[in-house]
Amino acid sequence: MLVVNPKKVPVASVAELIKYLKDNPGKLNFASSGPGSSIHFAGELFKLMTQTQMTHVSYRGSAPALNDLLAGSVDLIFDNMPVVWPQVQQGNLRALGVASLERTPLAPQVPAIAESLPGFEAVSWVGIVAPAGTPPAIVDKISQAFGAAVLRPEITSRLQELGYTPARNTPAEFTQFIRDDRAKWQRVAREANLSAK
Repeated sequence: MLVVNPKKVPVASVAELIKYLKDNPGKLNFASSGPGSSIHFAGELFKLMTQTQMTHVSYRGSAPALNDLLAGSVDLIFDNMPVVWPQVQQGNLRALGVASLERTPLAPQVPAIAESLPGFEAVSWVGIVAPAGTPPAIVDKISQAFGAAVLRPEITSRLQELGYTPARNTPAEFTQFIRDDRAKWQRVAREANLSAK
């Protein structure tokens, strides 16, 4: 979820943020939980797709980044929804959009960033993998067991309460998803001139 400190950033939507960034290049900064984190990469993807400039401010974890955002030391963050949503609900932060392609059932009033910036997606995901060479029959059995579990109503409900979207796919689909996701973020790292140094 993209959130801003409403006392520092005078925008109420993604479209307004993009205009503000274009009118004030380099004026805003964005916090992350560390260099190379998904939160950092989400900000870099946003900069690339909007052709705008913001300064990246790196922290050692999401908690200190959030504390400084609340204090007004930084302007905005792309953070995991379970971390920032309570602060939005309390009125301490303003949510501009979710980083999934579609709105989330947890906060249907918050638009997807992609509604203003088509194709923008920066989501964290969790999956089950097995060592290379695991027999296909074992992989299929594990996949079916976890797939059935994640779609149980009580588990689906709890995951949605936390801001997650449960999904089930085949081992082949998940393998392709990982390949595509890796290629996407490698491209972002290359285009944003990010390095591990």
